[in-house]
Amino acid sequence: MADKDQEQGQELALQGKVWMTVGGQQLGGTDRVALLASIAEHGSITQAAKAVKMSYKGAWDAIEAMNNLAGEPLVERLAGGKGGGGTRLTRRGAQLVENFRKIDREHRLFVEHLSSQSHALADDFLLIQTMKMKTSARNHFAGTVAAIKAGAVNDEVSIDIVGGQRIVAIITRESTEALRLAVGSAAFALVKATSVIVAVHADGTRLSARNQLKGVVSRLVPGAVNADVSIALPGGGTIGATVTLESCAALALKEGMEVTALFKASSVIVGAPG
Repeated sequence: MADKDQEQGQELALQGKVWMTVGGQQLGGTDRVALLASIAEHGSITQAAKAVKMSYKGAWDAIEAMNNLAGEPLVERLAGGKGGGGTRLTRRGAQLVENFRKIDREHRLFVEHLSSQSHALADDFLLIQTMKMKTSARNHFAGTVAAIKAGAVNDEVSIDIVGGQRIVAIITRESTEALRLAVGSAAFALVKATSVIVAVHADGTRLSARNQLKGVVSRLVPGAVNADVSIALPGGGTIGATVTLESCAALALKEGMEVTALFKASSVIVGAPG
């Protein structure tokens, strides 16, 4: 929805409604409170229902439900006389309408305030959602689709990530369509640490790996067989690699060393916010 709005040049806006519940059951919202207010104005269920475009039966069903959930009558009938009977709000019903309107007014002001910051909120919400996602892949990069090169079976998707870095992935055309990927849309790239190859002095070397991210070793944690290598990328990103101790020794890896993280486009899993 946000992507479509952006394509059409429309601003993102937030909306919301207030609902009252009792014990988990819905007592009412704007529509039901409008019915109560209309009863107070017209003194008649029939006229009140017409005013809020509700059927007579629907109005009475709503009133009975509210009376039951409130634990006391919100609406009561008046005994007939020369002018006939009527319907009015009880003191509790009138108080409920007044308090709901106050709460609804404050809620609208709150939503308007959030809406004025909607672009920043949308970015943060996306970040929070991706941070909450659980995955076995150690490397998780959020970014924006920069290009899509369509193929007969597979597509090449380029994703711009933090620091001006770009990750290239090869995914099926079916996946591109299922994820609704388009240039400018939000996406994230997952790369397993075991798929990352660490190279030293890779400049000038011709390699088949499409992804070559240059950085500096920021952390090196040796284990019994392998070592976890964290590589700080320009702009604040980090990519992790799992390297054998033998390879660490052969490359003489140490913190502060400039290296290049290499991984194939086919090793990248692409996702999109739901």
